[in-house]
Amino acid sequence: MKSVVKLIMAGVAITTALFASYWWGSTQSQRSTGAALSEATSTEKKILYYRNPMGLPDTSPVPKKDTMGMDYLPVYEGEESQSDQSIVKISTEKIQKLGVRTETATLRELTRTIRAVATIQADERKLYTLVTKFEGWIQRLYVNTTGQVVKKGDALMDVYSPDLITAQQEYLIAIRGSQSTADSDTDVRSSMQRLVTSALQKLRNWDIAETELQRLQQTGEVRQYMTLRSKADGVVLDKKAVMGQRFMPGEVLYQIADLSSVWVLADVFEQDLGMVHQGQVATIRVDSYPNKVFNGEIAFIYPTVTPETRTAIVRVVLPNPDGLLKPAMYARVEFASSHSKDKVLAIPDSAVLDTGTRRVVLVDLGAGRFEPRTVKLGMHADGYAEVLGGINAGETIVVKANFLIDAESNLKAVLSGFGHGGHQQPDEKKETGTGSLVKASPSKTHRGEGTINAMDFAHATITLAHGPIASLQWPAMIMDFRVSDPVLLRSLKPGQKVIFEITEESAGEYIIVHIQPADLSLGATAHGGH
Repeated sequence: MKSVVKLIMAGVAITTALFASYWWGSTQSQRSTGAALSEATSTEKKILYYRNPMGLPDTSPVPKKDTMGMDYLPVYEGEESQSDQSIVKISTEKIQKLGVRTETATLRELTRTIRAVATIQADERKLYTLVTKFEGWIQRLYVNTTGQVVKKGDALMDVYSPDLITAQQEYLIAIRGSQSTADSDTDVRSSMQRLVTSALQKLRNWDIAETELQRLQQTGEVRQYMTLRSKADGVVLDKKAVMGQRFMPGEVLYQIADLSSVWVLADVFEQDLGMVHQGQVATIRVDSYPNKVFNGEIAFIYPTVTPETRTAIVRVVLPNPDGLLKPAMYARVEFASSHSKDKVLAIPDSAVLDTGTRRVVLVDLGAGRFEPRTVKLGMHADGYAEVLGGINAGETIVVKANFLIDAESNLKAVLSGFGHGGHQQPDEKKETGTGSLVKASPSKTHRGEGTINAMDFAHATITLAHGPIASLQWPAMIMDFRVSDPVLLRSLKPGQKVIFEITEESAGEYIIVHIQPADLSLGATAHGGH
């Protein structure tokens, strides 16, 4: 009986031990699995942002698609690309202390104000001179001072001339002959009438006024002193006539100018000539009338440049009904010139950091991340600069405190990593943070083939229809590239098939470092491997 009980007790103990072992093993397995899951969860990488699948300089904090329908690729923490290493990271607190201000790059109409100094001049088309065509003497002066205002037909002076007396006598003799042959045949009357007309025309050719000729016809008497009259309205600018003076044919006695409109001759610097054109409105101010603004239009741009001042004269025709503007006055002229009828992508001038060899802006990527981006600029106008390449419309850029970010983040060291032309040579060295020198790794190049669609020598850019580039996972497409040296484009022409090499100059921006026709061997002249 006791042995049976002992056997039962032993069986129960064995069963209990087996159950306990199973329970302990299961618990440990669950704990291991939980720890593994917890460890996997804890090591799961955080998505920082999403980048453009084609390598373009565009990121997004949320998933989206590009214009071709391709999904943006996630960038995890710790897996930033080599281009991301140039991104400047600053804490939110530091950004607030620096007073960083950003602005979105947008399309706008650029209006540039061109300023120039000018002088007032008389309208050359309204200058008149009194020049005699016969010899004589001045008997009396009616206009005897410079600056005197005269009207058309006003008497200027009485003159004595034997030639005038002879011409009057010839006319009167022709008149009497015409009257005496009134009963003669037609040929005789016609001949006498031609003599009358010829004598009268001779006086007209000597610029004798019609009023004087009418008086001669009405009175039939020879006048010893003939009156010379003004042929235009204006102001006497120069008077050389003196009472009792003898004058000869061709001698200038008066110079008269009509100042109802004047010329404003502005000296425009040659670099600004491309922004002015005929018909453009100009605003003129003179020191004599500080509260008045005069408006005129560009009538003519002179075809020569003054070598000493490197300026060209721009003529503005200005109405002067009140006679306020006087010849030789100084004036200030402003021309408001638009770059084009279309709006262009523009950024504030304050957003640009000029390193001497390139112009850089800081693109705000969010979360305290700023990317230095090389930009190509065009025209500057009233605080804004036209962007020809480097950033896209809608991107946010730093417009204030960018120099403080430069100092805070040692941006110059980041920019120096780009090297001149967007890549360093393999044997170049750079300093590490501890001051030791290490060899900089050469920039990676990518090879492609394509056809030239267009070339812009002025901006050193080329448009290529290239095939797929496997090393960048790019499909075939048409893209614009900037070349590291404009000399590379000299031997090329549109429509030509080429082989080229590109390298990443800044985040997502690729530049051509070598290009040549496809029928030549690239390996013979290549500048580096992949």
